[in-house]
Amino acid sequence: MRMKAIASGSNGNCIYINGGNTHILIDAGISCKRIVTELRNSGVQPEKISAVLVTHEHSDHTCGLKIFLKHYKCPLYGTRGTLEEIADADIKAEIPGQVYTPIVLGEKFTIGELEITPIHTYHDAADPVAYHVRYGEQSLAVMTDTGTFTPDIVDALKGVNGLLLESNHDIRMLEIGSYPYPLKRRILSDHGHLSNERAGELLNTILHPGLKFILLGHLSEENNYPELALLSVKTEVDTADNGYRSEDFTIDVASRYEPSAMYEV
Repeated sequence: MRMKAIASGSNGNCIYINGGNTHILIDAGISCKRIVTELRNSGVQPEKISAVLVTHEHSDHTCGLKIFLKHYKCPLYGTRGTLEEIADADIKAEIPGQVYTPIVLGEKFTIGELEITPIHTYHDAADPVAYHVRYGEQSLAVMTDTGTFTPDIVDALKGVNGLLLESNHDIRMLEIGSYPYPLKRRILSDHGHLSNERAGELLNTILHPGLKFILLGHLSEENNYPELALLSVKTEVDTADNGYRSEDFTIDVASRYEPSAMYEV
């Protein structure tokens, strides 16, 4: 299996995952041109994309959908609430109705050779999810846009071999920053975003020897730094009483501006 963050941040998100001969995108929150360019730079023809899966309807996860689906006619997967929000916003009906493919929270479905499980997340959207993707004995997950995590989320992520995990903000930077107070409250709420420290706490619950890489994503441009996110998460791991050290794992940060490396498990 392979994963690449084409983009990850509060200004746009798009994650590529491959298992066998099946290629998918999770979210399309950047331009179609950028998606296509980065796919081709990775040796993947965009015509090979089997489906686009959306986590939720916010524009930083969906703004490239219309053009991508116009040129590369593949199914669009999401929860019914998410798809209804996308359809309602598509005033000109540029996304054909037949591409909408509803999924049910917690129910596994297959796309080609991939088995996918949507995981409920806690965010101020209609019906948001994360995704656990399995190919044979290997699995990857994309977990962003959740203000908190629960035992169900922990259980869903246990055993993954690679993970893109939200590490959105530094709490102190957010609190003293320029955001309006209501926006700060929203981000800090249980339906907002995971802080660096909370990302580290979640990571500590799922560490195991088969976890090959952790990619920290969806960083805030104004309330975080890549170096700070990395240091904070590594510190959480190093100070936890779980027998692991941060150097036991590959922990990197996904950029909002540049694609990540291609990670393999």
